[in-house]
Amino acid sequence: MITTKRGRALGALAATAVIGITLAGCSGGGTTSGTDSADAGGEYTFWDPYPQYDETSAWAKVIDSCATEAGVTVKRTAYDTSDLTSKALLAGQQSSSPDVLLIDNPVISTLAEAGILTTTDENGLDVSAVAPNLISAGEVDGNTYGVPIGANTLALYYNPEVLKAAGVDIASVTDWASLTSALEKVTASGKKGITFSGIGTEEGSFQFLPWFWGSGAELTELDSSEAQSAVQLWTDWVTKGYAPNSVINNTQTTSWEEFLTGDFAFAENGTWQKAGAAEAGYEVIPIPAADGGAAPAPTGGEFLSIPVQKDSARYAASQKIVACLTDTDNLVATDNSLNYIAPTEAAQQAQLAEDATLEPWIDAVGAAQGRTGDNLGTDYPVISEQLWTAVQASLTGSQSAADALAAAQSAASAGLTK
Repeated sequence: MITTKRGRALGALAATAVIGITLAGCSGGGTTSGTDSADAGGEYTFWDPYPQYDETSAWAKVIDSCATEAGVTVKRTAYDTSDLTSKALLAGQQSSSPDVLLIDNPVISTLAEAGILTTTDENGLDVSAVAPNLISAGEVDGNTYGVPIGANTLALYYNPEVLKAAGVDIASVTDWASLTSALEKVTASGKKGITFSGIGTEEGSFQFLPWFWGSGAELTELDSSEAQSAVQLWTDWVTKGYAPNSVINNTQTTSWEEFLTGDFAFAENGTWQKAGAAEAGYEVIPIPAADGGAAPAPTGGEFLSIPVQKDSARYAASQKIVACLTDTDNLVATDNSLNYIAPTEAAQQAQLAEDATLEPWIDAVGAAQGRTGDNLGTDYPVISEQLWTAVQASLTGSQSAADALAAAQSAASAGLTK
């Protein structure tokens, strides 16, 4: 069993994350806007990970609209996801955080433990309508540090033509045994079985987690028999030719490109491929758990959070901006454009009314869970690295599944006790 540790200091977290980042590269935060009171209006700063959306985009316009409703103006700055984490840590260390921060959900625990974010109790955000499995990614030690703007997750896309030619009824694919049987039939028919991303990065862990969790395994016990069964499943697929050797180095993008050739029966991928899948005539089912039902897949997507400010009076306007961005109408409009599933039942039903093909994705998100859930917080990256390392070792044949996971368990335990 891995014993996790909590409560890393702000300075250590920030120093690790901002190596190579200069002070000049960080925009000023909300505390330097020149107006200290929300009641007096003024300019508020907003950082997000969407550089693809400029000031003319629908996303930028809804932010401006919500700012107007709150009685302020917003200066928005967009960064690449990896840059945003580093800059948010550095800004927090310098007490120059933005007023509103939209950040990838696994990073919430890092920023919260660094003391950079306010809790929803402190800032007044109402998260009561958010699905419990989605809000959990923003919870640390019983406190909630933001509200999800939406979620994406993973499922199994399938090619109906390939399955039909192989005599496979998709309704029969309900668990690991029936999925493996389908892959066997497909390869026997001359086509290819399944492609996925098994690369040795967080992307590989992200794709492996539905199988890991679907086995009943837990991230605090990497060498359990359940975990071994999940690693062995992927390894057997590669060994038997049901999955190509390319999965060892595949990213989610390259595995999707393989699937688009039309030669594969299945591909594990995310909500963001929905439009391309529909155009190609592909359909989708939730990833099955070992013994049936939908496996818990990891949640992607961002949280709207309110960073700590020197002047707490600023929180009132920030709360109004976030509340506006997460009302049902704005959630639906935003999440549809981002290929996200909304985080509340009301918004999900509104999405479904507009697009019935979202039903399997709503089901998949309903079964999903946060990577930093179970109060793992900033321990998750240490565990994840050992998990993807073990999967790689087994897929490449350098170690058995059991030996690879035993080594992963040992290394993760050692890493978390330093």
